[in-house]
Amino acid sequence: MKIIAVIPARYASTRFPAKLLQDLGGKSVIVRTYEAALATQLFDDVFVVTDSDLIFKEIESNGGKAIMSHKEHESGSDRIAEAVENMTVDVVVNIQGDEPFINKEALSQLVEVFKKDTDKKVDLASLMFEITEKDEISNPNNVKVIVDQQGFALYFSRSVIPFPREENVGVRYMKQKI
Repeated sequence: MKIIAVIPARYASTRFPAKLLQDLGGKSVIVRTYEAALATQLFDDVFVVTDSDLIFKEIESNGGKAIMSHKEHESGSDRIAEAVENMTVDVVVNIQGDEPFINKEALSQLVEVFKKDTDKKVDLASLMFEITEKDEISNPNNVKVIVDQQGFALYFSRSVIPFPREENVGVRYMKQKI
């Protein structure tokens, strides 16, 4: 089973432009993230896919593998889809470009989902954990996950879902982990 990691990396972030090129202990955030993904040793290959010449050059000049994408993508997932369209791989793991402190254990759990899926029923997997603090629940920077009774994701949102009309009604809020 060939498993790769792809890191979508936009230069023009809406909340913090050029965040991925900011210095973090002598290296840029995107290089730290790339190196952290490699260091997990979970992947057959790791790529950064970007629409930015600056990010592309940053990765390549630091010995990494970068793929240039078109600029008109609406999401990192679209950017990844373009990058892997002609690759022969079994599993593609999306690692966010601003995650230089990647949790190897969490990524291992994610990869295991696909390795254990002998019937090939899983097309997509995402880890999640419960959040309980009101500030975290209402923070649009935290992607919330709505799941069915079997724990399968139905959709993801930056909005508070379901809307908390009443407190203490047993609603659990789940946050996307990776």
